[in-house]
Amino acid sequence: MGGAMYLGVDLGTSGVKVLLISADQTIIASATSSLDVQRKHTGWSEQDPAEWVRAVEDAIGELKAEQPEALAEVKGIGLSGQMHGATLLDRNNQVLRPCILWNDTRSHKEAAELDSDPRFRRITGNIVFPGFTAPKLVWVKRHEPEVFAATAKVLLPKDYLRLWLTGEHISEMSDSAGTGWLDVERRTWSEELLAATDLTVSHMPSLVEGTEPAGMLRRELAERWGIGGNVVIAGGAGDNAASACGAGTVKPGSAFISLGTSGVLFATNDRYLPNPESAVHTFCHALPNTWHQMGVILSATDGMNWLSGITGTSPAYLSDELGEALRAPSPVTFLPYLSGERTPHNDALIRGSFTGIEAGTSRAQLTQAVMEGVAFAFRDNLEALRQAGTTLDRVMAVGGGSRSTYWLKAIATALNLPVDVPTGGDRGAAFGAARLGLIAATGADPLSVCTPPPIAATIEPDTFQSGALEEAYQRFRKLYPAIRGVSS
Repeated sequence: MGGAMYLGVDLGTSGVKVLLISADQTIIASATSSLDVQRKHTGWSEQDPAEWVRAVEDAIGELKAEQPEALAEVKGIGLSGQMHGATLLDRNNQVLRPCILWNDTRSHKEAAELDSDPRFRRITGNIVFPGFTAPKLVWVKRHEPEVFAATAKVLLPKDYLRLWLTGEHISEMSDSAGTGWLDVERRTWSEELLAATDLTVSHMPSLVEGTEPAGMLRRELAERWGIGGNVVIAGGAGDNAASACGAGTVKPGSAFISLGTSGVLFATNDRYLPNPESAVHTFCHALPNTWHQMGVILSATDGMNWLSGITGTSPAYLSDELGEALRAPSPVTFLPYLSGERTPHNDALIRGSFTGIEAGTSRAQLTQAVMEGVAFAFRDNLEALRQAGTTLDRVMAVGGGSRSTYWLKAIATALNLPVDVPTGGDRGAAFGAARLGLIAATGADPLSVCTPPPIAATIEPDTFQSGALEEAYQRFRKLYPAIRGVSS
């Protein structure tokens, strides 16, 4: 097999995925290796960075066994990773403690304190969430002062892998925007915000754009994996920005809805458009001079999985039970706040609920209510993005939940936007990372590389049910303030 190859490495919470593509972006092979999360106390979530290295070694070892000739032709590597994690290193690049992950909530008090300082929202354009990196460092200073004193560098998870791959302390804009220290509009570290957490720019990695070179693969690793010399490591991206590169959501106005365990409404912008009051994330994109907004709901397919467990029926069967045609709204309303909610409420304590249940309520009506509740939560996200100046004319559906045509019809009608369904194939974060590796190694135009996939179908809003669904959405909107004080 001839020709240049490019490798994407995606460091997730539950595993590492590596994906090999050719110069024409054909997927050649992929491999995965699992990771565990340590939870020593309630609200804690940690991983040993050595396990990330082990997982990458295992996955690339599998690729080498399956595709040694293709792996030998790798010219560029892109990195994607779980965001917000605090990886603390001493002056000798030794890890001082396990990485505190994005879903660790121990620093909720510290996050509230930083968020009460108006400089953080003004400079970062975001609420300081407990998951962000900055409050984690305040927690470490208070509870592990000897670790804080020894900290010479703070790296995000994928950037620790970069250090291992290249020997360089480098990060990029999309991932760094989720730390709470980046001036997101100016795309640079904020000395003011770092000082507010008793850190300096010297504690941070240098910054590049996600499409730019950010180190070269160490000779030792290239020889071990059977790869030639001069392999460029791209800046890469945080996981959602990498997924956007994989899905071609890189031009202003393009957007995707991700129906995974949680839900994401991701929109690309050519301007900095913050709206922290609605808990919208405003981050740098992986491409230069590009930003993105992201609304996040914490339970999307999680709601269907919960109902599946309660009813003893698979999510696919529950969806099929509704048929193909969009029904009039369910008389039952579901608030999908099983784990709290991010956008627009920023409420970790709120919990989900059904209202309108009566003796004759059927399983199908509960399924419909769950799907509609998630669709309405996405509508909340869309309204939050609109308040910040983002206008969308369509969205692409990705994630496991997008296999339900009924659910997509409910979402299209609730949003009053067409929903495009792409053709099959792996278009996730590892694919986006590989694309970034290709761009960094070749200097190719990012827009010519990060193109959207072919569209298999488009789900249009159901104009017959749109009025009734709008009325149901307005009922949904009234329920959150009504139950907020009694559901925690």
